[in-house]
Amino acid sequence: MTNIEAQINEAFEMIDKELSRLQSREFVSAIETSDVLLDLRLLLMHIELKEDPVSVPS
Repeated sequence: MTNIEAQINEAFEMIDKELSRLQSREFVSAIETSDVLLDLRLLLMHIELKEDPVSVPS
């Protein structure tokens, strides 16, 4: 498993954990929701996408 795949799996695990925690609740505050989204954003920001180098014509 590559580092990128591991980071994506970590994000999915966080989503699954938070969904199961919040699923039984009738009300979820905006602060809790934004905290989860910010945590996910930080995890996903660490993923370095590998791009093909672009060649510049001479």
